[in-house]
Amino acid sequence: MSMELVDRDVLLVIDVQNDFCDGGALAVPGGQEVVPIIHRIAGRFSHVILTQDWHPQDHHSFASNHPGRKPFETITTPNGEQTLWPDHCVQGSLGAAFHAHLQPDNAELILRKGFRKTIDSYSAFNENDHLTRTGLTGYLRERGLGRIFLTGLAYDYCVRYSAIDSMRAGFETFVVEDACRAIDMGDSVAATNHGFSEAGVRRISSAMLLDPTA
Repeated sequence: MSMELVDRDVLLVIDVQNDFCDGGALAVPGGQEVVPIIHRIAGRFSHVILTQDWHPQDHHSFASNHPGRKPFETITTPNGEQTLWPDHCVQGSLGAAFHAHLQPDNAELILRKGFRKTIDSYSAFNENDHLTRTGLTGYLRERGLGRIFLTGLAYDYCVRYSAIDSMRAGFETFVVEDACRAIDMGDSVAATNHGFSEAGVRRISSAMLLDPTA
């Protein structure tokens, strides 16, 4: 079964950066495997948007900026609980660059997030304080764009929060499961699937987006 795409559909590619791929500072298992899948479906979309994690070196989500703390510990901040991460996607670094093979020719916007040192940013729509907007909602509405199809890294973090916020913003939202990979900490994947079900996010495969006559 395939889905018919229309001009107002958007492929949103989340954080396919070196630090989230094999050998990176915060590698998602098999992260680079999403690249050829994304390329196969990108050409079917009139609109492609890339997001890029873009942290300052002193970002508060880095365990290195909290003496005595280690990566993957949790702390409490004014914006809620914060998982501490290894330093990753530091502005201007090789780790922050997109994977070298990620080259969708029709990408029309790169949205950088996580550049405010005191607020982490999983979602492409809102920072983790749930108050600070990235501007993506306004961009999509002004362009008259509607359905959002998400791919990228990581399924259980930035893809998860982006998809749920997309629905909250009023966009029909789909996650292309085989074009994502998960960190899979604890019950994070199960919690993500439950969150998608509650929010009305639909999970689909890339095969549903490919032209069966191609």
